[in-house]
Amino acid sequence: MKYLILGNGPAGVVAAETLRRNDPVGEIVMVGSEGLPPYSRMAIPYFLEGNIGEPGMYLRKSADHFAKLGVTERNGRAVGLDTAARVVRYADGTTESYDKLLIATGSRAVNPPIPGLDRPQVQNCWTMTDARAIAELTKPGSRVLQLGAGFIGCIIMEALAARGVDLTIVEMGDRMVPRMMTEKAGGMIKNWVEKKGIRVRTSAGVKSIDDGGADAPLSVTLSTGEVLPCDVVIVAAGVAPNLDFLAGTPITMGRGIRVDNGMRTSVEGVYAAGDVAEGCDFFTGEPLVSAIQPNAADQARVAAVNMAGGDALLPGVLPVNVLATLGLISTSFGQWWGEEGGDNAEHFDTERSRYISLQFKDDVLIGATSVGMTQHVGVLRGLIQTRTPLGRWKDFLMENPTRFPEAYLGCQQSASAHLA
Repeated sequence: MKYLILGNGPAGVVAAETLRRNDPVGEIVMVGSEGLPPYSRMAIPYFLEGNIGEPGMYLRKSADHFAKLGVTERNGRAVGLDTAARVVRYADGTTESYDKLLIATGSRAVNPPIPGLDRPQVQNCWTMTDARAIAELTKPGSRVLQLGAGFIGCIIMEALAARGVDLTIVEMGDRMVPRMMTEKAGGMIKNWVEKKGIRVRTSAGVKSIDDGGADAPLSVTLSTGEVLPCDVVIVAAGVAPNLDFLAGTPITMGRGIRVDNGMRTSVEGVYAAGDVAEGCDFFTGEPLVSAIQPNAADQARVAAVNMAGGDALLPGVLPVNVLATLGLISTSFGQWWGEEGGDNAEHFDTERSRYISLQFKDDVLIGATSVGMTQHVGVLRGLIQTRTPLGRWKDFLMENPTRFPEAYLGCQQSASAHLA
């Protein structure tokens, strides 16, 4: 049996190791496209902060880790797939056959159509190559404009702040982290960031990037009309799954590759995991891409077990986001935006930068958002993931949303008494 894994990020690595545990003799080939050892993109900020070198970004520290497992590492970029012949075609013209295929090709940075985006002082921050370029371009006092204040953008922002740059953030949404935070929570994060000395422009975009003249390499014009002199522009406007090589195949796709709860695609012998996989939302059952590393690892384990002949399932994709922004911790779990007709409870303390929002469907907690609350927030995930009926504790939480640990314990005690 030959297993082919396209992608050597977190999903590919976990899949290779899980396959070897479940099939001690099968041939395993893991393919990366950057010519680098498997590394974590989530470690890029630590590299930019100077806390680690490039080896500190590697997912496995031993150079012979995969060789010892009998996993062949290959460099190549897939440009085509023949699912009938079970053959992958690479950009260099070579091909690779397989019996079972895992597509874990991850995402790529997306650049909006902005004039001047091709200038050398304009960089993405998605790959190790990008990180090297940013480290070379920025120094304390550099005037940096970052486009995007989503989840990845906020992580990059923290690294840039640690480098001592003069930073301006531009976000098209009406708040920071708009795809993860409620309006009040995103506004609270913005206020926190601005108090730390970072300028934030929300409901704004970049119209053009031009030559800056004598006092600055770049001149950036915003959609609001504001013109900012800059040394460097960082584009963190989002990512998209690497799916181009699947054009013309019978694999069913939406925003990503449609998979069932066993990570199987619509084509026999082909599986998907990580940023490219579009699974079922934990609550709604609707297709959902959740591009976070823990989700990628979970999906990869399930896919690998099933590729090796097992029968593993994920109960569905549960969005889980935990973000540290210049010392302020924020989280969102599940259907944090709520459901039409559902109840919600909200509490905020602007002066202390503390916030919580709870979303309910009947007496079940389906989503939660928190800012500045670091204790016991895992309880919220537990209540959501177990679909625990809250009963009378729902009314308690509607009145006292910050006291969710009490509700959790109360539900546990009620369940124990019922079993007794």
